[in-house]
Amino acid sequence: MALVAPVEDGKIVETASQSSLKNTSKTDNSGMDKDAFLQLLVAQMQYQDPLEPTSNTEYISQYAQFSQVEQMQNMAASSDLARASSLVGEEVYVKTTTSTGETKYIQGKVDYVVFENGKAYLSIDESLYSLDDLDTVVDSTYLAAYNKAYDFTVKLNKLPAVGGVDLTDADEIDELEKIYNEMTDYEKGFVAEDTVKTLNKYIEKLAEVRKAAEEAEKSKETEENQETEETEKPEEADSTNQV
Repeated sequence: MALVAPVEDGKIVETASQSSLKNTSKTDNSGMDKDAFLQLLVAQMQYQDPLEPTSNTEYISQYAQFSQVEQMQNMAASSDLARASSLVGEEVYVKTTTSTGETKYIQGKVDYVVFENGKAYLSIDESLYSLDDLDTVVDSTYLAAYNKAYDFTVKLNKLPAVGGVDLTDADEIDELEKIYNEMTDYEKGFVAEDTVKTLNKYIEKLAEVRKAAEEAEKSKETEENQETEETEKPEEADSTNQV
Protein backbone atom coordinates (compact mmCIF):
# COMPACT_ATOMS: atom_id res chain seq x y z
CA MET A 1 0.00 0.00 0.00
CA ALA A 2 1.19 3.51 -0.80
CA LEU A 3 2.30 5.81 2.01
CA VAL A 4 1.30 8.98 0.19
CA ALA A 5 -2.06 10.71 -0.05
CA PRO A 6 -3.40 13.72 -1.97
CA VAL A 7 -3.64 17.04 -0.15
CA GLU A 8 -6.27 19.71 -0.84
CA ASP A 9 -6.49 23.05 1.00
CA GLY A 10 -3.85 21.85 3.45
CA LYS A 11 -5.83 18.73 4.40
CA ILE A 12 -5.12 15.10 3.59
CA VAL A 13 -7.81 13.71 1.29
CA GLU A 14 -8.79 10.09 1.68
CA THR A 15 -8.38 8.16 -1.57
CA ALA A 16 -10.97 5.72 -2.90
CA SER A 17 -8.59 2.85 -2.20
CA GLN A 18 -8.15 3.92 1.43
CA SER A 19 -11.91 4.22 1.85
CA SER A 20 -12.40 0.73 0.46
CA LEU A 21 -9.80 -0.80 2.76
CA LYS A 22 -11.09 1.07 5.80
CA ASN A 23 -14.68 0.02 5.16
CA THR A 24 -13.52 -3.57 4.84
CA SER A 25 -11.84 -3.37 8.25
CA LYS A 26 -15.07 -2.09 9.80
CA THR A 27 -17.00 -4.96 8.23
CA ASP A 28 -14.50 -7.51 9.52
CA ASN A 29 -14.69 -6.17 13.08
CA SER A 30 -18.48 -6.14 13.14
CA GLY A 31 -18.91 -9.85 12.38
CA MET A 32 -18.65 -13.01 14.48
CA ASP A 33 -15.71 -15.05 13.22
CA LYS A 34 -14.18 -18.31 14.42
CA ASP A 35 -11.74 -16.52 16.74
CA ALA A 36 -14.58 -14.73 18.53
CA PHE A 37 -16.48 -18.03 18.77
CA LEU A 38 -13.43 -19.75 20.28
CA GLN A 39 -12.95 -16.92 22.79
CA LEU A 40 -16.54 -17.30 23.94
CA LEU A 41 -16.06 -21.03 24.34
CA VAL A 42 -12.89 -20.56 26.41
CA ALA A 43 -14.56 -17.87 28.55
CA GLN A 44 -17.47 -20.22 29.20
CA MET A 45 -15.08 -22.94 30.39
CA GLN A 46 -13.21 -20.51 32.67
CA TYR A 47 -16.25 -18.97 34.32
CA GLN A 48 -18.60 -21.94 34.50
CA ASP A 49 -20.37 -22.74 37.75
CA PRO A 50 -18.20 -25.37 39.51
CA LEU A 51 -21.31 -26.76 41.17
CA GLU A 52 -23.04 -27.24 37.85
CA PRO A 53 -20.25 -27.73 35.28
CA THR A 54 -20.99 -27.99 31.60
CA SER A 55 -21.34 -31.59 30.49
CA ASN A 56 -18.88 -33.21 28.13
CA THR A 57 -21.69 -33.72 25.64
CA GLU A 58 -22.40 -30.00 25.55
CA TYR A 59 -18.70 -29.23 25.07
CA ILE A 60 -18.51 -31.65 22.19
CA SER A 61 -21.61 -30.08 20.64
CA GLN A 62 -20.12 -26.59 20.97
CA TYR A 63 -16.80 -27.72 19.54
CA ALA A 64 -18.64 -29.23 16.59
CA GLN A 65 -20.33 -25.88 16.03
CA PHE A 66 -16.92 -24.18 16.17
CA SER A 67 -15.60 -26.59 13.54
CA GLN A 68 -18.59 -25.84 11.32
CA VAL A 69 -18.01 -22.09 11.64
CA GLU A 70 -14.34 -22.56 10.75
CA GLN A 71 -15.17 -24.69 7.72
CA MET A 72 -17.77 -22.20 6.51
CA GLN A 73 -15.25 -19.35 6.81
CA ASN A 74 -12.62 -21.34 4.95
CA MET A 75 -15.11 -22.12 2.19
CA ALA A 76 -16.13 -18.47 1.94
CA ALA A 77 -12.47 -17.39 1.77
CA SER A 78 -11.73 -19.96 -0.95
CA SER A 79 -14.79 -18.82 -2.88
CA ASP A 80 -13.72 -15.15 -2.65
CA LEU A 81 -10.20 -16.00 -3.80
CA ALA A 82 -11.51 -17.97 -6.79
CA ARG A 83 -13.93 -15.17 -7.66
CA ALA A 84 -11.25 -12.49 -7.37
CA SER A 85 -8.73 -14.52 -9.39
CA SER A 86 -11.24 -14.87 -12.23
CA LEU A 87 -11.36 -11.06 -12.47
CA VAL A 88 -7.67 -10.62 -13.31
CA GLY A 89 -7.45 -8.88 -16.69
CA GLU A 90 -11.11 -7.82 -16.60
CA GLU A 91 -12.43 -4.26 -16.73
CA VAL A 92 -14.40 -3.49 -13.56
CA TYR A 93 -16.12 -0.69 -11.67
CA VAL A 94 -15.49 -0.46 -7.92
CA LYS A 95 -17.91 1.53 -5.76
CA THR A 96 -16.49 3.13 -2.62
CA THR A 97 -17.88 5.48 0.03
CA THR A 98 -15.65 8.13 1.60
CA SER A 99 -15.69 9.20 5.24
CA THR A 100 -17.92 12.14 4.21
CA GLY A 101 -20.48 9.81 2.64
CA GLU A 102 -19.52 10.63 -0.94
CA THR A 103 -19.83 7.76 -3.41
CA LYS A 104 -17.01 7.26 -5.91
CA TYR A 105 -16.71 4.87 -8.83
CA ILE A 106 -13.28 3.63 -9.88
CA GLN A 107 -12.95 2.06 -13.32
CA GLY A 108 -9.96 0.08 -14.50
CA LYS A 109 -8.45 -3.30 -15.28
CA VAL A 110 -7.68 -5.73 -12.48
CA ASP A 111 -3.91 -6.28 -12.64
CA TYR A 112 -3.59 -8.82 -9.83
CA VAL A 113 -5.25 -10.07 -6.63
CA VAL A 114 -3.99 -9.86 -3.04
CA PHE A 115 -5.35 -12.28 -0.42
CA GLU A 116 -4.78 -11.26 3.21
CA ASN A 117 -6.44 -12.38 6.45
CA GLY A 118 -9.12 -14.26 4.59
CA LYS A 119 -10.00 -11.27 2.42
CA ALA A 120 -9.46 -10.73 -1.32
CA TYR A 121 -8.34 -7.36 -2.69
CA LEU A 122 -8.29 -6.21 -6.31
CA SER A 123 -5.35 -4.18 -7.61
CA ILE A 124 -6.40 -1.44 -10.05
CA ASP A 125 -3.72 1.02 -11.18
CA GLU A 126 -1.49 -0.07 -8.26
CA SER A 127 -4.21 0.63 -5.67
CA LEU A 128 -6.03 -2.04 -3.67
CA TYR A 129 -9.80 -2.29 -3.37
CA SER A 130 -11.89 -4.76 -1.41
CA LEU A 131 -13.69 -7.42 -3.41
CA ASP A 132 -16.80 -6.46 -1.41
CA ASP A 133 -16.80 -3.09 -3.20
CA LEU A 134 -16.96 -4.63 -6.66
CA ASP A 135 -19.91 -3.06 -8.48
CA THR A 136 -19.76 -4.07 -12.16
CA VAL A 137 -17.68 -6.27 -14.45
CA VAL A 138 -17.54 -4.86 -17.98
CA ASP A 139 -16.62 -6.53 -21.25
CA SER A 140 -13.61 -4.72 -22.75
CA THR A 141 -15.24 -4.49 -26.21
CA TYR A 142 -18.39 -3.03 -24.69
CA LEU A 143 -16.40 -0.52 -22.63
CA ALA A 144 -14.30 0.57 -25.62
CA ALA A 145 -17.41 1.12 -27.74
CA TYR A 146 -19.15 2.99 -24.94
CA ASN A 147 -16.16 5.28 -24.33
CA LYS A 148 -15.77 5.95 -28.04
CA ALA A 149 -19.42 6.94 -28.36
CA TYR A 150 -19.17 9.06 -25.21
CA ASP A 151 -16.07 10.94 -26.43
CA PHE A 152 -17.73 11.44 -29.82
CA THR A 153 -20.82 12.96 -28.19
CA VAL A 154 -18.75 15.25 -25.97
CA LYS A 155 -16.80 16.61 -28.96
CA LEU A 156 -20.02 17.15 -30.91
CA ASN A 157 -21.58 19.07 -28.01
CA LYS A 158 -18.58 21.42 -27.92
CA LEU A 159 -19.38 22.74 -31.39
CA PRO A 160 -21.24 26.06 -31.66
CA ALA A 161 -24.93 26.12 -32.50
CA VAL A 162 -25.66 24.83 -36.00
CA GLY A 163 -26.67 28.30 -37.14
CA GLY A 164 -23.32 29.74 -36.05
CA VAL A 165 -21.11 27.30 -37.96
CA ASP A 166 -18.45 28.81 -40.20
CA LEU A 167 -15.31 27.62 -41.98
CA THR A 168 -13.30 27.69 -38.74
CA ASP A 169 -15.38 24.70 -37.58
CA ALA A 170 -14.79 22.71 -40.78
CA ASP A 171 -11.89 20.58 -39.52
CA GLU A 172 -13.74 19.50 -36.37
CA ILE A 173 -16.94 18.64 -38.24
CA ASP A 174 -14.99 16.71 -40.90
CA GLU A 175 -13.16 14.80 -38.16
CA LEU A 176 -16.41 13.88 -36.39
CA GLU A 177 -17.93 12.73 -39.67
CA LYS A 178 -14.87 10.58 -40.31
CA ILE A 179 -14.97 9.08 -36.81
CA TYR A 180 -18.64 8.16 -37.12
CA ASN A 181 -18.26 6.69 -40.62
CA GLU A 182 -15.34 4.53 -39.43
CA MET A 183 -17.33 3.13 -36.47
CA THR A 184 -18.54 -0.44 -36.65
CA ASP A 185 -22.27 -1.12 -36.53
CA TYR A 186 -21.78 -2.28 -32.93
CA GLU A 187 -20.09 1.00 -31.97
CA LYS A 188 -22.73 3.08 -33.77
CA GLY A 189 -25.34 1.37 -31.61
CA PHE A 190 -23.99 3.32 -28.62
CA VAL A 191 -24.58 6.69 -30.33
CA ALA A 192 -28.04 8.13 -29.72
CA GLU A 193 -30.28 8.77 -32.73
CA ASP A 194 -30.61 12.44 -31.80
CA THR A 195 -26.81 12.73 -31.78
CA VAL A 196 -26.61 11.29 -35.30
CA LYS A 197 -29.32 13.71 -36.48
CA THR A 198 -27.37 16.60 -34.97
CA LEU A 199 -24.20 15.46 -36.74
CA ASN A 200 -26.04 15.39 -40.07
CA LYS A 201 -27.30 18.94 -39.47
CA TYR A 202 -23.73 20.11 -38.92
CA ILE A 203 -22.57 18.31 -42.08
CA GLU A 204 -25.37 19.89 -44.13
CA LYS A 205 -24.73 23.33 -42.68
CA LEU A 206 -21.00 23.06 -43.38
CA ALA A 207 -21.77 22.10 -46.99
CA GLU A 208 -23.92 25.24 -47.30
CA VAL A 209 -21.18 27.40 -45.77
CA ARG A 210 -18.58 25.97 -48.13
CA LYS A 211 -20.83 26.45 -51.16
CA ALA A 212 -21.51 30.05 -50.16
CA ALA A 213 -17.78 30.61 -49.68
CA GLU A 214 -17.04 29.14 -53.12
CA GLU A 215 -19.70 31.33 -54.78
CA ALA A 216 -18.35 34.38 -52.96
CA GLU A 217 -14.84 33.54 -54.15
CA LYS A 218 -16.02 33.10 -57.74
CA SER A 219 -17.92 36.37 -57.58
CA LYS A 220 -14.84 38.11 -56.24
CA GLU A 221 -12.68 36.67 -59.03
CA THR A 222 -15.23 37.77 -61.63
CA GLU A 223 -15.26 41.31 -60.25
CA GLU A 224 -11.46 41.43 -60.21
CA ASN A 225 -11.33 40.22 -63.83
CA GLN A 226 -13.83 42.84 -64.89
CA GLU A 227 -11.87 45.57 -63.15
CA THR A 228 -8.69 44.37 -64.86
CA GLU A 229 -10.36 44.40 -68.26
CA GLU A 230 -11.75 47.90 -67.72
CA THR A 231 -8.32 49.13 -66.65
CA GLU A 232 -6.60 47.66 -69.72
CA LYS A 233 -9.05 49.03 -72.36
CA PRO A 234 -7.95 52.71 -72.22
CA GLU A 235 -4.34 51.70 -72.57
CA GLU A 236 -5.14 49.77 -75.77
CA ALA A 237 -7.03 52.76 -77.14
CA ASP A 238 -4.15 55.15 -76.40
CA SER A 239 -1.63 52.92 -78.12
CA THR A 240 -3.86 52.79 -81.25
CA ASN A 241 -4.12 56.58 -81.44
CA GLN A 242 -0.36 57.00 -81.18
CA VAL A 243 0.18 54.79 -84.20
